[in-house]
Formats: sequence, C-alpha cells, structure tokens
Amino acid sequence: MRVRVLTDEKAVARAVARRVEAAIRERPATVLGLPTGRTPVRLYRLLREAHLAGRIDFSRVSTFNLDEFYGLPADHPGSYRTFMETHLFAHVNLSRRRIHFLDGTAKDADAECRRYERAIVKAGGIDLMLLGIGANGHIGFNEPAASLSADTHLARLEPGTRRSNATLFGGRVQAVPREALSMGVGTILRSRAIALIATGEGKADAIAQALEGPVTTRMPASLLQLHPDVEVYLDRAAASRLTAR
Repeated sequence: MRVRVLTDEKAVARAVARRVEAAIRERPATVLGLPTGRTPVRLYRLLREAHLAGRIDFSRVSTFNLDEFYGLPADHPGSYRTFMETHLFAHVNLSRRRIHFLDGTAKDADAECRRYERAIVKAGGIDLMLLGIGANGHIGFNEPAASLSADTHLARLEPGTRRSNATLFGGRVQAVPREALSMGVGTILRSRAIALIATGEGKADAIAQALEGPVTTRMPASLLQLHPDVEVYLDRAAASRLTAR
C-alpha cells in the first residue's frame, strides 16, 4: 500500500479529487466505485466544482455504488441513492444509464446481488474504487466476521455501523435499516485500483490495524493488503497510530 499522510481533511479531499480527475482525463470512460458517508462529502463537492470549471467531463464515466440499505426505495431521504443525488449525481453530466445502484426494494436480494455483479462485469470492471473505512474496519458493509462473502450480498449491520448512519435518519438509530446490500470484498479487490480514504482520530485504530496488522476477516480493510494497487489517503489524525509514517 502507498500511504499519503496529509495535513487535514481538506487536503485529503483535494488529493483524492485530483486522483479522480487524472483517472477520467486518462480514460474518459472510467468506471468508478463510489462510497457514501461523511468522509466523501467534501470530495464530492470538489468534483462538482471541477466539473463546473470544465476540468472533468463525466459524460462517459460509469459509476457503481458500494452499497444500499435493504428495504429502502431509491427516493427515501435516508437512502444512499438520495445521498449521491444530493452530493454528486444531480450536479454533473453523468448519463443516467451509466449510474448503477443496488435496488434496496428488490424482493429477491440474492438475485439483485447477482444482477449487480453481472452489471459490473458488463461495464468492464471497476477501474478506480474509492473506499471509506468504518471504525470497526468495515469496507462497504463488510462487517468483521469469521468469514466474509466474496461477492455482492445481503449484509447484517453491526450496532455501531447503524449508529454511524443515524444522521441520515434524523438521528434515530432505530430507524436505520438492520440490513444492506453491499459489494463483497472479492468484488472490491477485483477493482484495478483502489483509493482508501480516512480522516479523523476515530479512524486511527482501524487504519493502524488495517495497514500494519495481520490480514484477517476480523479487520475487513486489512484484506486490501492483498491488492497490488492501493493508495491510502489519510489526515494526520487518522495516521496518528501508524508506527511507520
């Protein structure tokens, strides 16, 4: 893993935005894997600004989001699709047919997950996967466990993960769905390049274990050590427990 430690959250967002901009400039038909949550909000604002300034043309870009709450329609205020529309999709020239999302209302979750895997393959695979990391080391909704699902699957969410998503539901943890559809770790690792983003002291323990600890399903992000092209973008707080900086 190549680790970049930057001064603060703003600097991290700028660096990742430049990475995305360079990827699209090099390959206008880039396929992006996209996360949600607090971490990428500033990044998406910078990408909107780059588009408005004429530096990024999204017209040929395809996107696949990592996950979606199970049981929520796309237009629900707490859905990740609504999050993405608010922070990125509604503001750039992405073709609607190139935006790919898991259907949280699918009656057959397994069939929906298989459909998503086929769509990724049909698009040629993901060129650049952007990832956040949970305080417990989850990536996507791949929670720590004795074993992990390789492909896109229906995941049960840990209480801490539900608490961290409560802001999308008016602060009501009980309103956060208990399950979500998520890309699997194998799906993530099949991406050609990965950018892992973490800011804040609350992510420092997970980052130290993921980057410097053993590869274990009990720390899902540690499996990124197995990928040949991972760049990690950290602010000083998130990097504070690394022994080698």
